[in-house]
Amino acid sequence: MKAIMVMFDSLNRRLMEPYGCDWVHTPNFARLAERSATFENAFIGSMPCMPARRELHTGRYNFLHRSWGPLEPFDDSMPQILDENGVHSHKVTDHQHYWEDGGATYHTRFTTHEFSRGQEGDPWKGVVDAGVASKDADRRFRTRLQDEVNRTYLTEESQMPQAKTFAKGLEFIRANAATDNWYLQLETFDPHEPFFTQPGWKELYPHEYDGPLFDWPPYTRITEPPEQVQHMRYEYAALMSMCDHYLGSVLDVMDELNLWDDTLLIVTTDHGFHLGEHDWWGKMRMPWYNELANIPFFVWDPRAKVAGERRTSLVQNIDVPATLLEFFDIERPSDMQGKPLLSAVADDAPLREAALYGAHGGHVNVTDGRHVYMRASANEDNLPLYNYTLMTTHMRHRFQVEELQDIELAAPFPFTKGCRTMKIPAARAPLWIPFFETLLFNTEADPGQLSPIKDAAVEAEMIDKLVDLMRANDAPPEQYERLGLSVL
Repeated sequence: MKAIMVMFDSLNRRLMEPYGCDWVHTPNFARLAERSATFENAFIGSMPCMPARRELHTGRYNFLHRSWGPLEPFDDSMPQILDENGVHSHKVTDHQHYWEDGGATYHTRFTTHEFSRGQEGDPWKGVVDAGVASKDADRRFRTRLQDEVNRTYLTEESQMPQAKTFAKGLEFIRANAATDNWYLQLETFDPHEPFFTQPGWKELYPHEYDGPLFDWPPYTRITEPPEQVQHMRYEYAALMSMCDHYLGSVLDVMDELNLWDDTLLIVTTDHGFHLGEHDWWGKMRMPWYNELANIPFFVWDPRAKVAGERRTSLVQNIDVPATLLEFFDIERPSDMQGKPLLSAVADDAPLREAALYGAHGGHVNVTDGRHVYMRASANEDNLPLYNYTLMTTHMRHRFQVEELQDIELAAPFPFTKGCRTMKIPAARAPLWIPFFETLLFNTEADPGQLSPIKDAAVEAEMIDKLVDLMRANDAPPEQYERLGLSVL
């Protein structure tokens, strides 16, 4: 038996043919839907990039205890467990955050791994007179300068990081197709911003535009004129079509080598992306609307052989580690809270009553597939809030000395295997998570989440589901206080 997961970043499912889009060219995603179970109610867990990927190792939520950071010493890592049980785990990626301070323990859990350079502001090529090496206070400005440098080295399709990543993935598949007991995680940063493609993809979406270069949306409210907004959508669509093409190369090799009989295939993303919906660009700065939270999710399981069917079971990416361990008949750690997907794929069996999701210090959200409840902080300062960790790094840097002045040692959580973690006061919240009021939506009646509802009975039910899931995931007591929840 073999397994492949194709992982994209920032897929907005509303711009995909299998989920009803009629203007973005995604024939291979449509082809995938014909060969797999397509899930309607797949939701994120922790946002953004690395918190989501911690869940792909551990099968449990990250965001209640910690912000962006590496795997912890006590974490159970699915690819490492595979390796320890005789299943070769291989990672191919162009996702540069794995090579930063806040992601440095992830790729090393795999048996082997490969990295393609050049995405976003990856500190890759050094051009001194571009000014990138200066210690500019504005990290975003430096990242954009580095991206300008990187693009000068990516002038042909074959040089693009996504193209190189899929080529490496196909090389691994071809080299090992006749061998059992391996897992490939083929992961590209695309279609994450910036929406950079070669001309052939852009030509799929001809339109008139004579404004400035605009393929990297800010995480903020839309202020641009309509023609500029539409141009950005076309830039994203071009990159989506490029992703679709390379997904097709995986489907092609599975056809060619007859891998469908013994190979599990999962295709997913870490989160969606706003392209003007609710008048927002990007992620993190707005409430967790379904453009971000309700993700595309496809599974082909050769044991169930379900193809071309839709599934309504409520699933999350925390289910991926449990699914892979169950597929290879490996015992799952007791700390892993995700569920194997086989029954949901085979018979649409329900896996959970509700799903929890959010980001550290932001709304804590819960959905039962019909209602979405976004619980905001009850306190103006969004406190108390702590990071519980033994790995004191943020996204691109270590914790600052000032942050470490009031460290306490916390009592062990049930999932820390007896380890006491550091309890470090967190800032009010990252600047990219403003605060909004608590919101409740009926997504059956209002799929676009355009009209929040006021219904005390429904809110009480959703609060019960929220609290039950927080308890099940050993949320620290101050999270209830921050959210204004009384817990008996």
